[in-house]
Amino acid sequence: MSIRTLLAATMLLLGAAAIPTQHAAAREESAEAFPAGPGRDETFGTCSACHAYRLVAAQGLSRDRWDETMTLMTEKHGMPKLEGDERRVILDYLATAHPPKRAVGTGGFQVPFAPQ
Repeated sequence: MSIRTLLAATMLLLGAAAIPTQHAAAREESAEAFPAGPGRDETFGTCSACHAYRLVAAQGLSRDRWDETMTLMTEKHGMPKLEGDERRVILDYLATAHPPKRAVGTGGFQVPFAPQ
């Protein structure tokens, strides 16, 4: 077996081993662990369908930036399109529960997946 084949097999095994851990962590989360408010359960359910909600909770965006991020998630990552009252409820919750964070240091806080 070549070193290249061995390395590829090792990377696949390590990657596969990490997947259950990530999904298990997401399953351990509950909506009640996050700020209470109208739309919390809907927001938690929508966001945690694809990734851990703690990723969302770590962000701090304006309502407009949350709206842009939801559009990005729909267009680039296959999130079901949210419209009307459903989108409004989720945006209201995100803007209230996870508002913009104050800049840290000289570079400020950078959201890793937000539109630039």
